[in-house]
Amino acid sequence: MASTILEIQNLRKVYSDGTAALQGIDFQVQRGEFIAVIGPSGAGKSTLLRCINRLVEPSEGTVRFNGIDTTKANGRQIRKLRREVGMVFQGFNLIQRVTVLRNVLNGRLGYMNSMSGALGLYRKQDVEEAKHILHRVGLHEQMYKRADELSGGQQQRVGIARALSQQPLLILADEPIASLDPVTSETIMEHLHSICREDGITCLVNLHQVEVAKKYATRIIGIHKGSVVFDGPPDELTDEMTERVYRK
Repeated sequence: MASTILEIQNLRKVYSDGTAALQGIDFQVQRGEFIAVIGPSGAGKSTLLRCINRLVEPSEGTVRFNGIDTTKANGRQIRKLRREVGMVFQGFNLIQRVTVLRNVLNGRLGYMNSMSGALGLYRKQDVEEAKHILHRVGLHEQMYKRADELSGGQQQRVGIARALSQQPLLILADEPIASLDPVTSETIMEHLHSICREDGITCLVNLHQVEVAKKYATRIIGIHKGSVVFDGPPDELTDEMTERVYRK
């Protein structure tokens, strides 16, 4: 039986310039769901994901992850939150000058003390697991290359592998295919979707492409100007509703 892993209530975010990015977001996420969040640029999709893991501070409302109200979390609880919530970025956010393997191992830093992390003193078990993850995303032959030697699609697979190395309960993927061509985009989505399904990881992925959302998501949330205007299964996202999500 599914259980709630994430509950968002009346989430609002107003930036210092007065921009109201989120205007009272409410929804729950069950364990194992693969949810696509769609909407035009500026709708608030990235702000939503970053409020969940406290990369952005909410202005109002609550975000309960795995039973903890993250909006009231202290430093120790936030570190635990960021261990359990993996993040995949549109711009990859890799350290370009170090190897693919080292980038993946950076996902373990939240479990290490600062000295071991700074010196790169990873456990043998962590190294072997990182190599296994790279096999899963088809990058085992590139593990000793520098990140900046890889294509954009390969770098994004490293980003997914780094998130997986955290052994997360939830993955937040913020426009992971926005800068990639259609063929590469499909490869990325196949890896993200299949691994989350196989490992039972819950996922929220921001997407521009409605057809991609319909293909992979178990549920779609449509956001327009900071508000949820659609929340349901892909087959209920009609052309009329899509127009409502993307209207100017």
